[in-house]
Amino acid sequence: MTERRQYDVVVVGAGPAGSTCARRCAELGLSTCMIEEHAAIGYPVQCAGLLSVRAFGACQVSKKAVLHEVSGARIITSRGSELAFDSGRTKAFVVDRGLLDREMAAAAADAGAEVRVKTAFVKRSGSVVVTRGIGGREEIPFRVLVAADGPRSPVAHDLGMARPPVFLAGIQAEVPKEMAGDLVEIYPDASPDFFGWIIPSGKGRARIGLAGREQVASRFSRFIKEHGGESCCHLVTGTIPLGVMPRTYGYGTLFVGDAAGFPKPTSGGGVYTGVRSAYHAAETAYEACNEGSTADDLLSRYEKRWRSELGRELELGFRLFGVRRNLTGEEVDRLVRVLNDPSLKSEILEYGDMDQPGVLLRRILKNPKIYPVLGILLRSGVRQIIK
Repeated sequence: MTERRQYDVVVVGAGPAGSTCARRCAELGLSTCMIEEHAAIGYPVQCAGLLSVRAFGACQVSKKAVLHEVSGARIITSRGSELAFDSGRTKAFVVDRGLLDREMAAAAADAGAEVRVKTAFVKRSGSVVVTRGIGGREEIPFRVLVAADGPRSPVAHDLGMARPPVFLAGIQAEVPKEMAGDLVEIYPDASPDFFGWIIPSGKGRARIGLAGREQVASRFSRFIKEHGGESCCHLVTGTIPLGVMPRTYGYGTLFVGDAAGFPKPTSGGGVYTGVRSAYHAAETAYEACNEGSTADDLLSRYEKRWRSELGRELELGFRLFGVRRNLTGEEVDRLVRVLNDPSLKSEILEYGDMDQPGVLLRRILKNPKIYPVLGILLRSGVRQIIK
């Protein structure tokens, strides 16, 4: 067993949220150790790799990982209706997540954090993390523990913390495919409890995928065959937690990113919310170390911080997820046709935001052009959203 050095902060998981937290903690002068169970940071990939401009900026990386730029979206129903909107400017980046994650972890190391790969969390014993890795069994003492260990979060399981209420399964394949323009294609009928997508990822390539709660593998198989993706270059699978866990702190631990359930319920994307949660966790860890306390009353500051910034949109998104599940294919098709009205499309182009859908939703619900489908939306539960 190696010599036991106590760290101010130990971060479990080296994804975007974990690396951001480790970097920020180190920048604040805290001795920080980040552990990652896999041999290579960023692999296996478990993400569609589509980041909004805001999310990409929050990562504070170069453009080395950018494969393509997206300017809008096209929603296509199985009944033949289509809604396309193109802003004419970059709205999102398609990235190589492996490169992105490694650059973020390198930034954490450059800031002074110790980064250990092939080091898996086994359990917590008091103020010590027990790990298993290339050096065998090790014990790493800490003052604050940050769980950035993904949707299934072994740390949360070990501590008996309640988990997010919904878990989706996702499958995506990178395939040879020519796509006209720079629009992401959304197929709501490909997965009725969420959606399917085709993302242009560079010249002659695209990412075809979908997510849902059930029959995901069979739905994906049909979807990819329909869109000419039989020749697969790279297949990834992943789990998407929706709905933040009931309490994101406790037992001297702060939960960030997917481990806490921060992905946006409207899209499943979790990089922006995860990175922002990591900043709030780092500030709270700094205060805990300076004040010499990891009691719940101090760590609760973390939850107040992220709720102040992200809480309203995440709650709205989760309600929208419930509305989506109540809509039939016919109702979705009718909604798409109504949204094709020029005044509504103008609202989408001006106020559409991958990270903050609430602003656009409230604008649309006030537009008289939406009235033909307002009854459908009210029956689906949108009344709870606009209260």
